Amino acid sequence: GAEGSTLMSYFSKNQIQALKPKVTFSTLRDLQCPVLQSNDLQGKPEESCSTEELFEWLGAVLNQVSLDNKSSSFLSTYCCPEPNTVVEKAFLCTITGFIIPEKIIQLLEQLCCYFGEPKLAYWLTLTVHGFADSPVSWRESEHGFHKGGENLYNFVIFRNLDYWLQMAVGAHDDCPP
Repeated sequence: GAEGSTLMSYFSKNQIQALKPKVTFSTLRDLQCPVLQSNDLQGKPEESCSTEELFEWLGAVLNQVSLDNKSSSFLSTYCCPEPNTVVEKAFLCTITGFIIPEKIIQLLEQLCCYFGEPKLAYWLTLTVHGFADSPVSWRESEHGFHKGGENLYNFVIFRNLDYWLQMAVGAHDDCPP
């Protein structure tokens, strides 16, 4: 109707263009990483870390929190879970913007190329984080902001192409399907 044509003329006049996602790369050196076993979600003492420990560690790394547990730190005394290993170089890529599911699948496929020769990576992660104040989350319910607006999922992919899928939503949201 008239409203639709008015909107179209507004957009064509103002030549609205799709915003390109912002991409940033960084290299993390001598990073303490948890030891993971793809078939052991709970972890085992002195053998591997659990999915919960990994999720917590990943949050610290993505937020650039120090992992060295210094008592003088006012920000955090967090340390990497045991057992862990020091990785000489880890690559962190952050893409910010509106990203459609097909692009996320492409990213997953490209990331799996890191398992080709030379086999440097044992595992890698891809975290997809919705905006905290997004009006919708999973299923058909509104997204409850309340305290933190949690709205994310995380793939952990292993060299043998086993994977873990972790999801986090706010307490008032529907669980993902």
